[in-house]
Amino acid sequence: MTATGARRAEGGNLLGAGAMMAWAAGFPAAEALLDRWDPVWAVTARVAFATAPLLVLWFLLQPREWRRPGLSRGLVTGGIGFGGGALTILGAQWFTDPVTVAIIAASSPLTAVVVEWVATRAPLTRPFALGLALTLVGGLVATGGAFPANLGIGAALALASCFLFSWGSYRTIRDLPQHSALGRATVTTLGAMITTGLTAAVTTTAGLTPWPADIRLPGDIGLLAIYGTGAMAISQFLWIAAVARMGVSMASFHINIAPFYVMVLMLALGGGWSWPQAIGAAIVGLGVVVAQRP
Repeated sequence: MTATGARRAEGGNLLGAGAMMAWAAGFPAAEALLDRWDPVWAVTARVAFATAPLLVLWFLLQPREWRRPGLSRGLVTGGIGFGGGALTILGAQWFTDPVTVAIIAASSPLTAVVVEWVATRAPLTRPFALGLALTLVGGLVATGGAFPANLGIGAALALASCFLFSWGSYRTIRDLPQHSALGRATVTTLGAMITTGLTAAVTTTAGLTPWPADIRLPGDIGLLAIYGTGAMAISQFLWIAAVARMGVSMASFHINIAPFYVMVLMLALGGGWSWPQAIGAAIVGLGVVVAQRP
């Protein structure tokens, strides 16, 4: 690996880790909202809280970038990949529990490899294959080491979310080559907001989704600020930047360290230490190092 390639890999790893730290912060907030909110409205509010600050920053810092080509493709990619992915993963958490979702999310590196291989037919090197295997094992260790007996529709939704998220990440870089990381994050998140907003409007009108009746202010605003602005807006920006440097398959390895970050966050809030999550995170970290060997 050249010095330039090494610097790009190092920067990509830092961005990927930062994205997962921000993403992990949203799980406790999501649990609090899902106690009282229907998942469709919870994810719609989350994406809105993520889109608003990104749009403001984008127009203030890069006011001419929206005129560059690819905007419509970026909206479609964001709507399908990130909007659909957000709806399906929250639906999975609604039908099951956060641990089950985290276990299925351990397959994200594998779905990312499938997406990237179908698109590019890139050869799978031995170090990458070994690193991928370590990452999958580490993800399972971090989330308990075994699948629940009855996964059902929750597992199907979680797996669908992994594929949609991987596909959207790959297409974002491909379809918006002239845009910055901030522009890519903003356009795709706006597409996700359109998808989730339309879904909420249609399902509520049809009587399938109840309007959140138990809205608690200002507490829910704080939860949505963490769940949307923090865990999605910041995470999306860092994630897209990581994918641009490393590719979606390599960047996805970092997803399996998220349970460890959740545990550290809960530890800071008074929770307990989990050796399986710490050991799993170490195995994933080893997989990331091995996979990036020449």
